[in-house]
Amino acid sequence: MHGLGNDYIYVYCPDKEPSDPNEISRLVSKRHFSIGSDGLVLICSSKIADAKMRMFNADGSEGGMCGNAVRCVGKYLYDFGIIKKKEVSIETLSGIKYLTLNIGDDGLVESVSVDMGKASFDPKVIPTVFEGEAIDKIITVKGKEYKITALSTGSAHCVIFEKDVFSLDISEIGPLFENHEVFPQRVNTEFIECTDETNINMRVWEKGSGETLACGTGACASVASSVRLGKCKAGVPVTVHLIGGELEIICNEDYSIIMRGKAETVFHGVIDIPDELM
Repeated sequence: MHGLGNDYIYVYCPDKEPSDPNEISRLVSKRHFSIGSDGLVLICSSKIADAKMRMFNADGSEGGMCGNAVRCVGKYLYDFGIIKKKEVSIETLSGIKYLTLNIGDDGLVESVSVDMGKASFDPKVIPTVFEGEAIDKIITVKGKEYKITALSTGSAHCVIFEKDVFSLDISEIGPLFENHEVFPQRVNTEFIECTDETNINMRVWEKGSGETLACGTGACASVASSVRLGKCKAGVPVTVHLIGGELEIICNEDYSIIMRGKAETVFHGVIDIPDELM
């Protein structure tokens, strides 16, 4: 399944979670050599929500939250008849996320709105080595100074305002931001351009996966940063234009965020996994 091209392999495992999901994610995510994806998502049982989502990047590291993935989880649960309601709660490492499913004419989920909670600029939450909030802080990458804004929207993000983001050599500079010393647990990096108060162009380098076609938490971080710096207005829908498509984000004055976007199923299948990983 994918949300705007941010593709993951989804496995429904309510009774038993795999013993080594990190290695399974590395195994199945290899493009050209396996199914190929940005990572693995397990849909598990939960005692506090309708279901639990565990998300693993292509390098096997577990992520706290993925906005595109959680929309697909909601679609999976509804389309397969596991849950037959339009208001769904999903447990994640970043807390419970509340989804509203929008059903198409074919009776399947077409798009999903997600209450993403509040963005946090707390350096301890991100985390980052800055003592105070990292708003327009300067860091040096490959001899060049960049102004960054760091925050968490369920996962750590570093937002950089640039012009003509689609011409950037993101494969060269992305890893340098991801592994920069100011982010001890690595970071996702968004390169964004506010074309006006309601439109943002964005490219993303995701930690553990490289450049992806879209990132839901990254789009939320981009809008929250733009609101914080006065480039976009609070409470107004902002369209984030990504390589894979568009997301609609509303960031309120208290930095609570609503995200809306599509979720799509590509194919179903079966793959053999070594017993020792299960």
